[in-house]
Amino acid sequence: MIKFFQWIYTIYSVLFFYVLMLIFGLFILIPLMISPKGDKISFFFIRLWASSWSFASGIRYEVHGLEHIDRSKPYIYIFNHRSFIDAPMIPMSIPQEVRAIGKKRAFQNPGFWNCNWKVGRVVDRSDAESRRISLEKLVKFLNQGSSIVVAPEGTRNDTNEPLLPFQKGAFRLSIETGIPILPMAVIGADRIMKRGSLLLSPGKVKVYFSSPITPPPLSDEAVNDFAEKCRNRLEAMIVAHE
Repeated sequence: MIKFFQWIYTIYSVLFFYVLMLIFGLFILIPLMISPKGDKISFFFIRLWASSWSFASGIRYEVHGLEHIDRSKPYIYIFNHRSFIDAPMIPMSIPQEVRAIGKKRAFQNPGFWNCNWKVGRVVDRSDAESRRISLEKLVKFLNQGSSIVVAPEGTRNDTNEPLLPFQKGAFRLSIETGIPILPMAVIGADRIMKRGSLLLSPGKVKVYFSSPITPPPLSDEAVNDFAEKCRNRLEAMIVAHE
């Protein structure tokens, strides 16, 4: 009987997710199509979508460490990816207008919050040209003062380990641009949508921000060492708060 009601809740929540995306989609995209400075208007509607869906679905967010974020500076946010609930979690937690980078398959989901290349950046990791174009686009975002958000594990972590091995792109980008990495540990998202299940449950997601990590000077070993340093910091945050 409990599972029956959970299915009803899940169907309601998913349908409401897509209905809100249809309602707010044009309001999110049109300001960015008109002007690159339309971020604030677009992200107002992104947050309105995320907050409306989360409230209606009984999902709450508790955010710690906002004092580490200087809203006037760009960052490369990295987070642990354990649930598809990350889509509304990101705009609800980060107090800046951010651009996202994600693999091609994730952006093929029409409900994903960054539903256009103007809001996020799609990467086909099997295509070197796609990786190059994506990197150039992200450098442009950062140079314009926009922050970006990356899941450096590259895919959802469905294991019992705190983190999967990291892809190195975000850390190379940080070193080349001088933009700090800002780790954010997401706790509890995988309890709202458990591993191996399609069912959703209401609940609370806790997000913890660390102090920014300044990139080192470029060297032969800099990218690998910096990626390992950032991974260790994020793993320690996850272990401390789970």
